[in-house]
Amino acid sequence: MRVLVVDDDYLVAVSLKTILEAEQITVSGIGQSGEDAIRLYREQKPDVLLMDIRMTGMTGLDAAEQILKEDGDAKILFLTTFSDDEYIVRALRLGAKGYLLKQDFNGIVPALNIVCTGQSVFGGEIVGRLPDLMQGGGTVDYKAYDISEREQTIIELVAEGLSNREIAARIYLSEGTVRNYISMILEKLELRDRTQIAVFYYKNFSSNAPGAHRQ
Repeated sequence: MRVLVVDDDYLVAVSLKTILEAEQITVSGIGQSGEDAIRLYREQKPDVLLMDIRMTGMTGLDAAEQILKEDGDAKILFLTTFSDDEYIVRALRLGAKGYLLKQDFNGIVPALNIVCTGQSVFGGEIVGRLPDLMQGGGTVDYKAYDISEREQTIIELVAEGLSNREIAARIYLSEGTVRNYISMILEKLELRDRTQIAVFYYKNFSSNAPGAHRQ
């Protein structure tokens, strides 16, 4: 796995590089601004971009928006000191693969491994706040999207943060079948990844009780 590290605190960036390389993870480069992130991402095409949010000049969020416009498959994991609601919501809506607090240093390497596989990861404190943060109060008619009851259930479980394997165990399907369902859901809702499935759910159904759509 090749990881690009961007943090405006050079000592933090170097420390992260040391930690990752000790775990046999290749650090393809280090940047200190949003502008660095865009330039280095274009040059290196890393497997994962590990990036701070608040930086001098262009923020990590602004850089992520530009990178994802150019490469919709970019895997971006935010690592920040700040758990501001506004930052978390924007990161989700942009399509970031994860959001961790710097205090959770032990979770960085496992999170990178998860994000590298295309899955999303959020710190425990943040996961617990997602329903309130993404509450939109609206409703969507699933039938208009040709979403089946089984697919509704899978959407809920994705929103809860479960992996394909955990969803498969929960509803007694094979992991491959769950993967196929998620691909169909993405196509029907015209979404890019499972993070956007979670955003879709919380924006439209978070005001309802858990399991309200599960049959």
